[in-house]
Amino acid sequence: MFQICEISGSDTIPPAAANRESNVSAIAIVHAMSSSSTSPPKTTRYKEKREAILAAAARQFNERGVKDATLSEIAASVGLVTSGITYYYRKKEDLAAACLLRAIAEDKKLALEAARETGVTQRVTRLFMLHAERLAAIDSGEQPPLIGFSDIRALPDAQAATVFTAYNDLFRCVRALLASPEAAALSRDARNARAHLLISSTMTVSFWISRCEIDEYPSVARRIADIVLHGVIKSATAWPGDAALDSLRLPEPPPAPDETAEAFLQAATELVNEQGYRGASVDRIAALLNATKGKFYHYNETKIDLITACFERSFALQRHFLKAAALPGGAGSLRVCAAAMALVRFQLSPRGPLLRNAAYSALPDQQHRQQVYRTMQRVIERMVGLLVDGLVDGSVRPQDPAIAAQVLDTAINAAAELRRWVPGISEDNVTRLYTRPSLLGLLCDE
Repeated sequence: MFQICEISGSDTIPPAAANRESNVSAIAIVHAMSSSSTSPPKTTRYKEKREAILAAAARQFNERGVKDATLSEIAASVGLVTSGITYYYRKKEDLAAACLLRAIAEDKKLALEAARETGVTQRVTRLFMLHAERLAAIDSGEQPPLIGFSDIRALPDAQAATVFTAYNDLFRCVRALLASPEAAALSRDARNARAHLLISSTMTVSFWISRCEIDEYPSVARRIADIVLHGVIKSATAWPGDAALDSLRLPEPPPAPDETAEAFLQAATELVNEQGYRGASVDRIAALLNATKGKFYHYNETKIDLITACFERSFALQRHFLKAAALPGGAGSLRVCAAAMALVRFQLSPRGPLLRNAAYSALPDQQHRQQVYRTMQRVIERMVGLLVDGLVDGSVRPQDPAIAAQVLDTAINAAAELRRWVPGISEDNVTRLYTRPSLLGLLCDE
């Protein structure tokens, strides 16, 4: 069996209270978070009811977010009153943490199963295949849903410490899948950046794979794995040199005309990325700028108006760079490189980050969610166009451009969190450490 790589505290992403190490397994932690200090007897009926509660809670948290979901709604969905939930989990935050620990534990099982394979290509392919099998089982109703991770930082410190410890352990397991003689030559920052790219790719497949037929999920997984491993550019020899990379720099959009309004958009974007839609309260947004609530409402009628403007800003920035990259001239692969490099660098710039795509799922009404999702997919179609240009001129590897665009969009989106995993990452080195393997694949050299 493949051995898990060394553990290092530098790989963690905990909040201030989350730096306490724990050797307790994720499954054991889930059990430990039940309501009573003297746990009820774990009968078969008890375990079945607890699993039903976790499945119902996952649905509610995915639909409404941790902040807005209520214990009474969760209880009603499984035929209980609220006290029936508190018998198992004393507070809503305990239940949310248990759902997250359950999802992390399930993801870790898949990583450990993939680790049985003998090489990086086989391990990564197996990991995507396992995720596809699980998504097929969930989407066909054969398996209960798991909570998404978009609200993971909205937990209070007491619960977050435990959840982040488990998530850090999952990260190490996924990073271990990339171990090989060739990978040994990579710097630690490069290994962590690639592990972040891989784990982000597996976790975001669920956002878009349902557009395909369920019986196609395995073939989609194989295509994703091929793109993640081998990239979209035809070969490493096609990678531009330093001088050419400089020539590919796309112009940034002009500064916003109203600096204060732009500051509110940036602050709200950062908080939504960190805390989810509901965790980014008016008070927290104003506090981040040392502003009063009165000043907030002077510039924004409501919070939903501000978050809507955050989406519009992010989409406008993406359109700017993708349109600039689409101008005639040069191989299609160079246009893809230019767009990806510009967008990833912007994430780390003083004007970044972009709003995480996952934020749309916690918007308060279905119509708004659908509208944002449609716009998101239309922006991704611009990347599809760049890839098709490269397929036509032969500079992009033969692949499904729709899937490749989703994989690249995930890489660009996940760059907003790179500093948590690679503390030394910057605009100057992010192309080498992160964007290059996003375009050439996890198997390329540094």
